[in-house]
Amino acid sequence: MIGSLTLDQLRVLVAIAESGSFSAAGRRLGRVQSAISQSIASLEEAQGVSLFDRSGHRPTVTDVGRVLIDQARAVLASASRFEAVAAGTRDGLEPELAVAIDPLVPTAPLIDSLRALRASFPNLPVSFSTEGLGGAERRLRSGKAAVALCLLIPAVPDDITAIPLLGIRPVPVVAAGHPLASLGRPASRADLQQHVQLILSDPTDPDGPSYGVVGTGSWKFVDLARRMDFLLAGFGWCRMPEHLIKEHVASGRLVPLELTEDLSGASGSIMIYAAHIRDRALGQAGRWLLEDLATRLA
Repeated sequence: MIGSLTLDQLRVLVAIAESGSFSAAGRRLGRVQSAISQSIASLEEAQGVSLFDRSGHRPTVTDVGRVLIDQARAVLASASRFEAVAAGTRDGLEPELAVAIDPLVPTAPLIDSLRALRASFPNLPVSFSTEGLGGAERRLRSGKAAVALCLLIPAVPDDITAIPLLGIRPVPVVAAGHPLASLGRPASRADLQQHVQLILSDPTDPDGPSYGVVGTGSWKFVDLARRMDFLLAGFGWCRMPEHLIKEHVASGRLVPLELTEDLSGASGSIMIYAAHIRDRALGQAGRWLLEDLATRLA
């Protein structure tokens, strides 16, 4: 049955539903009414259903007809996207854009860029994944992502093209009720080592590169939001991106820590990169996204 189904029959069916009658659908499609009627009759015969009740003065849509009209709209929309993706590929647009991000990447500018990307390339399929620390680079290497917004620690690998997007300053903080918050002086390494440090960890490589870890008393998190929950609950101290703690510091729930020294060389900025594999050139949409993000974060 499905082999005899044509997109033209579905277009006729939807045209009748949207225009209100066979004759109006004929005018809309530039066809005589008899051609419209024949197309629907062939569709009904092939599928073994009655789409219209013809017992009255004018045909009316049956219950199964209403359901199948919705299905026809969905099929036509998919066919339209199919054609648009093929046309875009002929013009140099990638058939799909897969993006992966690390947890420290700021959300707001990324949302704005993805919204603008959708407006500029409305038929481009985009897939998106948020990864644990190191996960975005891993998806890039596996071919599951074309673009990664990520940290590259300890350095940018030779096989990756990385565009610096944004430096994020990690601020050491604790909950207001934590003992370090009432220390009354800058915290030393010895002070910090007496308390749990809440760190982000690569879920597939917990012994991989770390950033700013002090001592051995640490709790490891994959999820940045969950780490924030434990931080606010007073279970330990950590370094958090400034943009994520601003409101909590202003409300008094979190207290920034002053340190006596630059521990583990972690007082500077962490660089967020837009990265792709060097020998896998980005398509038109990928280049557009990186340029737009760079502009927004400049």
